[in-house]
Amino acid sequence: MAETMPWLVQLGKGRAGWYFPSWFERLLPPKNRAIRMIDPRWQGLTVGDMVPDYGKDETLALVSRDPDTLVYESWRKHMQVTWVLMLRPVRARDGREGTRVHLRLRLGPVKHPRLVGIYGDLFDYLTILGMAAGLRERVREAGRPVG
Repeated sequence: MAETMPWLVQLGKGRAGWYFPSWFERLLPPKNRAIRMIDPRWQGLTVGDMVPDYGKDETLALVSRDPDTLVYESWRKHMQVTWVLMLRPVRARDGREGTRVHLRLRLGPVKHPRLVGIYGDLFDYLTILGMAAGLRERVREAGRPVG
């Protein structure tokens, strides 16, 4: 699990970016691609830090951090957003150990719950699938022996 947390800590606009798989990032301009290494500049994340999010001036405030969990909070107009990233150990059927990333996103109060439920869920699902694939790629690449 320790190999995954540094990747999560450095997420954010103007930081390491938001991870997507390499095939997708090749479609983006180079300045919009996320980095593919652990950058020590972004590892000192502490409670109270503001992390830039996509949008014009949106930010996420880190409200809690422990070795396996990051909790962010943000306000988007009149809606509170809570974003939790949790790491949990898993054991595959073949006995190999790994890490599962759990994401919890909460919104409220929501002005148009049906619209958010349909379009927001779809958008979040696709975004999270892409980020999970990009994170998996990066963690695996970092674990490869050099040479």
